[in-house]
Amino acid sequence: MKTILIAADHGGFVLKESLKPYLKKRGFVVDDLGPFSEERCDYPEFAYNLASKVGKGKFQRGILICKSGIGNSIVANRVPGARAALCHNKKCAQLSREHNDSNILVLGSIFVKPSLARKITDIWLATKFKGGRHKRRLNQIKEIERKIRSEK
Repeated sequence: MKTILIAADHGGFVLKESLKPYLKKRGFVVDDLGPFSEERCDYPEFAYNLASKVGKGKFQRGILICKSGIGNSIVANRVPGARAALCHNKKCAQLSREHNDSNILVLGSIFVKPSLARKITDIWLATKFKGGRHKRRLNQIKEIERKIRSEK
């Protein structure tokens, strides 16, 4: 994985901007989906845009940031194929990858300051999916997504 998507809302803008150079320094191409200022904006459009690109497999991973992280998580997890994990600590980041194969990291800027965000991101990027019994559960999630799509 070389390219990582990143998006926020006005509440996550400053943290997003602080993570971008860090990710670039680690060798990633950062595709910033906005916003591009701290002007008030609505998180659903940014979360959906990023989650749809990851969910369809156009990109392997993305990072979403808003004030609490809750709104972005709700939106992103409505997109088939997106597995967004709201992580406020390093252990959540590790488990979200090992057990859930999360492909979107969600951060809440009021809970996670830049230094912790970098540590969480490092762990999230480095941790591999364990498979095994977790693969069975991931397949169950995919089956639920198929059922939802067929009901439409």
